[in-house]
Amino acid sequence: MDYQALYNQKLTKPEEAVKCVRDGDWVDFGYVTCTPVALDKPLAERLQTLHDVNLRGGILPWEPELFRIPNPAEHFTWNSLHMTGVDRKAVDKGFCYYIPVRYSEVPRYCRERPYRVFMAQVAPMDSHGYFNFGPNASHLLTLCESAEVVIVEVNENMPRCLGGIREGVHISQVGMIVEGDNPPIGTMPTSKITEIDQTVARMIVDQIPNGACLQLGIGGMPNAVGSLIVESDLKDLGVHTEMYVDAFVDLTLAGKITGQKKSLDPGRQVYTFGAGTKKVYDFLDDNPACMVADVEYVNDIRTIAALDNFISINNAVEIDLFGQVNAESSGIRNISGAGGQLDFVLGAYLSKGGKSFICLSSTYQSKDGTVCSRIRPTLANGSIITDTRANIQYVVTEYGMIDLKGLSSWQRAEGLVSIAHPDFRDQLIAEAERMHIWRRSNQR
Repeated sequence: MDYQALYNQKLTKPEEAVKCVRDGDWVDFGYVTCTPVALDKPLAERLQTLHDVNLRGGILPWEPELFRIPNPAEHFTWNSLHMTGVDRKAVDKGFCYYIPVRYSEVPRYCRERPYRVFMAQVAPMDSHGYFNFGPNASHLLTLCESAEVVIVEVNENMPRCLGGIREGVHISQVGMIVEGDNPPIGTMPTSKITEIDQTVARMIVDQIPNGACLQLGIGGMPNAVGSLIVESDLKDLGVHTEMYVDAFVDLTLAGKITGQKKSLDPGRQVYTFGAGTKKVYDFLDDNPACMVADVEYVNDIRTIAALDNFISINNAVEIDLFGQVNAESSGIRNISGAGGQLDFVLGAYLSKGGKSFICLSSTYQSKDGTVCSRIRPTLANGSIITDTRANIQYVVTEYGMIDLKGLSSWQRAEGLVSIAHPDFRDQLIAEAERMHIWRRSNQR
């Protein structure tokens, strides 16, 4: 087959491609770095003539043009799989809504509730007729398989990420091809590491054995863990993570990651999407040591559990004295999403020698300057439970670490109070007594 001839046949101008979108359509608009750019502006113009269009995407690195049209809520809804600050502003404008989802289940949703149109940025076609999804296998091939119309937007700056597990789509599965101005790939800056992050990280690093397999979430504390591992004596570490971040590049360049002890995919750093600075994209580009794969594989609890000494490190917004973790909202206001945190919390505990860590600073400062405890008697009104109390293992603040597995309610309360900020402990004890989860003997 002459793939170049087929390419030329399917090549379409962006403004022509978006004409396939109709009133009432469900349209998937890529994910993270695959969010379209060349298709964005013409779609924004077309949406102004349509109604009841439903768009879906997630982890937006920038604000799309279609968010800027007049009265967007009159024409479409944006349905987010995982929110950033861009989505939160759209919520305030009345056209953005969150999709509660365990990330590992998204491909199944795509098969059972297919979207009519799928469009996404991809790397240029290779000699075998494949377009690579870059650092973002995620659920994209499933969308290509289930959508009625598939449009790919070629970007020469998209890294070509290797994997072998559903990391690209063949031209025979594509309806239209669009070429744009090849903009830089969207970046996500790393969070600044604080002294509290470093204190928490030191406690976690002490729990990591040689040959462990790492999953790091986004944020300052996971980044701090990475920086301390660089300075440690740890060796032969592996990577199996939902999100590939800058810290993994630093660990690899420092010689800490070999992957040789991994019981699955030895020697390969496995991830389902990458987002960070340009350093991440340059490192992942055409790198055979890294393996991008479908989220249905990467985040599967059975896959994670099969990796010995699995170490999962994630952040939380707050935790209550029962051990319920909120990692995605501030009261009723969505901050991010459930993502794959629960997948890794469950999988790590099932792993032989595995450990799951939930990290949080003991306090935060509200907008009016009030210092508040992140460890609460009960979660704030309307807060979302990301991880249930039955699933949590280690919880870490700058005041210590507690393993909640197998503990009674009074033991949990005692342990969590012990790692709360001292200024709030008496208040927490009083509330625990009121809720009948405190034994007076604890204070003897």
